[in-house]
Formats: sequence, structure tokens, C-alpha cells
Amino acid sequence: MKKTLFLNPPSFEGFDGGAGSRYQARREIRSFWYPTWLAQPAALVPGSRLVDAPARGLSLTDVLPLASDHELVVLHTSTPSFASDARIAEAFKNANPKLSVGMVGAHVAVSPDASLKNAPAVDFVARAEFDYTVRDVAEGKPFAEIDGISFRSNGRVVHNKERAPIENMDALPFVTDVYKRDLVIEDYFIGYLLHPYLSFYTGRGCRSRCTFCLWPQTIGGHRYRTRSPENVIAELKQAKAMFPQVKEYFFDDDTFTDDLPRAEQIGRGLGELGLTWSCNAKAIVPYETLKVLKDSGLRLLLVGYETGSQQILNNIRKGTRVDVAKRFTEDCHKLGIVIHGTFIVGLPGETPETIENTIRFANEINPHTIQVSLAAPYPGTELYKQAEANGWMVNHAETLVGNDGVQISSLSYPSLSNREIFDAVARFYRKFYFRPKKIAEITLEMMRDREMMKRRLREGVEFFRFLATRENPA
Repeated sequence: MKKTLFLNPPSFEGFDGGAGSRYQARREIRSFWYPTWLAQPAALVPGSRLVDAPARGLSLTDVLPLASDHELVVLHTSTPSFASDARIAEAFKNANPKLSVGMVGAHVAVSPDASLKNAPAVDFVARAEFDYTVRDVAEGKPFAEIDGISFRSNGRVVHNKERAPIENMDALPFVTDVYKRDLVIEDYFIGYLLHPYLSFYTGRGCRSRCTFCLWPQTIGGHRYRTRSPENVIAELKQAKAMFPQVKEYFFDDDTFTDDLPRAEQIGRGLGELGLTWSCNAKAIVPYETLKVLKDSGLRLLLVGYETGSQQILNNIRKGTRVDVAKRFTEDCHKLGIVIHGTFIVGLPGETPETIENTIRFANEINPHTIQVSLAAPYPGTELYKQAEANGWMVNHAETLVGNDGVQISSLSYPSLSNREIFDAVARFYRKFYFRPKKIAEITLEMMRDREMMKRRLREGVEFFRFLATRENPA
């Protein structure tokens, strides 16, 4: 077994998307997701090490000495960070010419030829679901015998056959052990989750067909392949013992509530453990299931509303209805389930009128907190193909963030310019958060909890800085 380093490489300051986030960018408020997509193969490779440079605040100078201590380094990359990650790979190869260097992630999965061409220090890229692919490399198998990789041979790029998706998800080892061994969990912070938190995947894939969503179209697929409830509960029981300081557990499955009976079974198990937990959900979960989950310790749902326009929801094949989303949100409010709502401006069909309608919709349903993103045409998505075919792309296909790592507007329509889309984000935030009702709600929350007061004050400073950059972009 090769001595293996799994590296989330140094990148933009505050860059949270290198190893898990669906939108790779700096956030308006400091946020870091767990590098679970690296932790999972790390759990398969005995003696490996996982280093999350952005979360630890590590520079290239800090991590480069690791090159001489390892035989294989696997870097997680993304479209916005690829050029920087390629330079990191080159530095590692120069420091140790015998080092084998690989890359994983959605970007190399959809562009293996270009990735190898533009990163000459990289020896291979692992496409799609890469856990066992990387394990095979670490075991020293010849590249020619490993499914799911692309590599150079005699001056040309060879693409081996696709690796079959993992069907027995219970066969994957717990990531908890890697978290305990290699990570400092206090480094991970999400504005709407209690701190410190811990996140896991209980399954992969999403049945929905949203045209913009990166992971189901590039890595996970559209079948929801799941771990058994018993397996999930066993890991959470272990996590509770390992990390007594954790205040909340988050399930990062694309849609944890796709399988309602399973979600209820897991929820009841977590309730017996006395855990507070949260998850992603579509705005279609029935009241009866919501009540079971709430009674079992559910605190918050992360809900992708995207827009208040039914036509745009249809355009992006979201599979939800505005009226159903309103009823779902009312049910959550009745049950005391907190909602962090996510919205996107600039999706196909967007106009100045639909943006204002969505802002009104968000104010009407009133989730506790929101995130507003710019529509991002990531390579490998249907949205990317539509943007290319219709001439909507304003910037180079891989220019999705600015020099500071903050998302920029990459799409423009005949009825809506990329500048109008960009400006809508700050306006959306202002119209949502600067309402007397919302100010009173957050103030009351702060008054009830001293730790929350400290946290919201810090976030407020970061948020106002973010708004200032939107209004005066570099």
C-alpha cells in the first residue's frame, strides 16, 4: 500500500468548495464544509492522511514538506480552483519527482483530457465515483487495470472503462475515524448550523433532474443509493462518543427525504440517541413525516426553493410547485422546524420581474435564513450545455469566480444582463434581512443565547463587507 496523502489544496482565502460544496466559491459569511468526498477514500486506504488546507488556513509553504513523506497524493479539485490546484500539483511533483499525483472531483470527471493536458504534473484523474478507484491506485495496481481512471501512456491519454457505481453503500467504512484522526472539527462552520457540527452522507445520488445541480450530473448519478438505517445510526452512535462537543449532525445527501420511510426510521434512531440533527430536503415533504422527524430531534431543513416562478421551476426541471412549497413551509413553521432557504438568480427564463417576484416569495414564506447564489453553468451540467448552445455564456466557461474567489455572474439573457443578475444578489439580501420583522426575529434570537449573539455579530460584520463588495466590485 502506497503512503497516501489526500489533500484539499490551499486556495482562495475562505474558499469552501474544494471538497464538498455544490457551489465552489467564497461565501458571504465564513463557511467550511467537511471534505467528506476525500475522507471516504481515505478511510479505505490504511495509513493515509487527510489534510484540509483551506479549513486549517494552510498555505503551499505549509503543506509542501508533505511531498517528501508520501508516495501518492490525491487532490480534490473544482472548476474555479483547477488552475491553482494544477500549480499545487506541479510544486509537489517538483519537490518529489517520484511522487504519483492524482486528481478527483467533478471537474476532472467531465473533462479528463483537458485536465491532464492543462496539469502536466498530474499522472491520473479518477472519474465519477472515485473511492475504490483511488484505493486501487494506492494498492499499486497498474493504471491499465483500474476502472474509472484516465492517464497518459506513450504520449496519449487513455480512458479506462467506467467504474460501476457503488451499490452496497454499507461496505464503505465510516468517515468518523478519519475525522477524528485528521481533522479539527471546530474548523468547520456553517452559518445556519449549530457549532461545532458534523456532516455525513447517508447515501449518494438524487432522483431529481435539476439542470443546474453539479453532483448528480457528474458524480452521484440520479439513483439514490443509500446506507441502511442501522449502518447510519451505528456511525452516529460512534460519532457521539468520539465528539461529545458536537451540537448538531447534518446529513449532506442531495435529498435525504427522497425515501420517506427510511428518513423516518433513521430519525427515530437519532431520537433515541438524543441527537440534534438537520438535513437537505425538497419542499414537498408531507406534514406527517415532518412531525415524525421533528419529534425525533430534527432542528433544521436546508431547502432549495431556487425561485418563486413556476415557469422557471419548470425550465430547470426542479419537480416542485410554488403552491406546494408554500404549504410545506407553513407546516415547518407550525412544527417549529427551522428553514435555511436557498435561492438562485439568473436561471433560464429569469427577468427583472421574476427576480422581484422571487424576493417577494422569499419574504412571504420567511425562512429563518437564506442563501442567494448566482446561476452557475458548471461543466457537465445541462445548464452548461444550454448556455453554450444559446449563447448565454458571458465569461470563459471556467470563469465562475473572481480573483478573490467570490462568485461572478456568468450568464446573460436578451431580457436580463449579467450585471443585472449580479446586482440582484445584494438587493435580494437587503430586502429580505432589512425588514423590521426579520430584524426583530434575529435580535430576539441573539438575546436568548449569548453564544448566538457573538456569532451573529461576527457574521453581521462579514455580511456587510460582502454587500459592500457587491455594490463596489473590483
